Amino acid sequence: MLNLPRPWRLPLLGLALTWALLAALYYDTGAAMVFIWNRSETFAHAWVVPPISAWLVWRRRADLVVLVPQPAPRWLWLMLPLGLLWLVGDLAAANSATQFTLVGMLVVMVPALLGTEAARRIAFPLGFLFFAVPFGDFMTPWLVDRTADFTVVALRATGVPVFREGNQFIIPTGSWSVVQACSGIRYLMASVMVGTLFAYLNYRGNRKRWAFVGVAIVTPLVANWLRAYMIVMLGHLSGNRLATGVDHIIYGWVFFGIIMLIMFMLGARWADAEPEPQPAPSGAVMRPASPAHWSGVLLAAALLLALPPQLRASAEHSAAHAAPVLAAPALQGWAWHGEPMTGWRPSFENPAGVLHGRFEPQDAGGPAVGIYVGYYRDQRYGRQLVTSVNQMVNAETEKEWAQTAGGLAELDAPAAPPSWRTAELRGQALSEVRGDGSSAPRLRVWQIYWINGRPFVSDWQAKLYGAWLSLLGRGDDAAVLLVYVDKAAAGTDDARLRSFIHLNP
Repeated sequence: MLNLPRPWRLPLLGLALTWALLAALYYDTGAAMVFIWNRSETFAHAWVVPPISAWLVWRRRADLVVLVPQPAPRWLWLMLPLGLLWLVGDLAAANSATQFTLVGMLVVMVPALLGTEAARRIAFPLGFLFFAVPFGDFMTPWLVDRTADFTVVALRATGVPVFREGNQFIIPTGSWSVVQACSGIRYLMASVMVGTLFAYLNYRGNRKRWAFVGVAIVTPLVANWLRAYMIVMLGHLSGNRLATGVDHIIYGWVFFGIIMLIMFMLGARWADAEPEPQPAPSGAVMRPASPAHWSGVLLAAALLLALPPQLRASAEHSAAHAAPVLAAPALQGWAWHGEPMTGWRPSFENPAGVLHGRFEPQDAGGPAVGIYVGYYRDQRYGRQLVTSVNQMVNAETEKEWAQTAGGLAELDAPAAPPSWRTAELRGQALSEVRGDGSSAPRLRVWQIYWINGRPFVSDWQAKLYGAWLSLLGRGDDAAVLLVYVDKAAAGTDDARLRSFIHLNP
């Protein structure tokens, strides 16, 4: 068996079997993770994480072969909270939670079947596997805002006048927009992963390792801000002949590569010598465990792995599956029209049902109020309500509409939700806006989540409450409600929207 020492053959076979069972039982979770690797360039680096982890384990083979694997079943107790976390995450359609849990289960099987000492010696390769989880997209809006802030400040500091609205701005030679691709999230993810690996391979002390990881976090952030500024300046100084097309992406990656090379060259100056192979610890058990012991641990592991999917299937069986039928309510003094009041369409992917139109006052004496309802049922990956891809405006695909402001509003109405998420949208490309921009169509929008009868503003609270209801067998019905009006008619402090919601809670 690949010239493996005899004491390792049965434990490794058992580990392979449990990993195979894990892959079969949690196939959808693993497949969703791989799908994101393929779809998103931000997480394309995750493809190399498993082979790198395997190579890191291979480097420590001399430290492992001196051990005799001993199962440590106490590690299986961790499967209970991990299984619960996976169940709650799956019910809430929280992909990161289920995927972190999947990797956690895979890692826990190593000390459970090979022993605590063996797992300790390969702790970093096992921990490195967590870089395979697509996590961190939630930082993109913040990174976009900070990149836009730095770029505008740097332009003004170098004498370039700037008119900014949201994350779009105009300079004398043209208009620019800081979108998700400019956020630097790809640089950050790649730098943290490679920087962590570099620190592990080159340093022996934890203080030096953590210091270098800190540098690997800060460096891509600052580098991306400088990159964005230099791209805009290249376009500005060249009369928009340079850095306005695909070439600005190339310049960005070349600049990032140079910065990373400098960072690693400087870091290598303080590299430590390779450690000597570790002998077996004194007093270690050198006799293999009995087959009966192995069988008991394997059976317990298999049962614990199978429990969460079984509970998930039970919760799914009790949920409603019929497609929802949406209809506008009859409101006194208002007439419903099924055509939206503008060309704006909220970017919420794959709802089970949609209601989008407007209420017009029957006395014809006031402005219309737009309504959008996106209803979700039987939520799964790609068709869930609360996710980073669902937003009022998708800046990557929407060319006309842009979100220029956001916030929260409090509403003092007995039967209406007390808190709402607010936004202002502009319905014209910034490059086409003239004067002070007041002629561009603008909307004031209020948003709320409806989770099986209860309103929420917070994403994570909505997810957790939805998961709890699903766990109780009450289904996962949820919706997003957007109420909007033309900004010119919104009034002071969105008085038009406040009045409409107060009278029609």
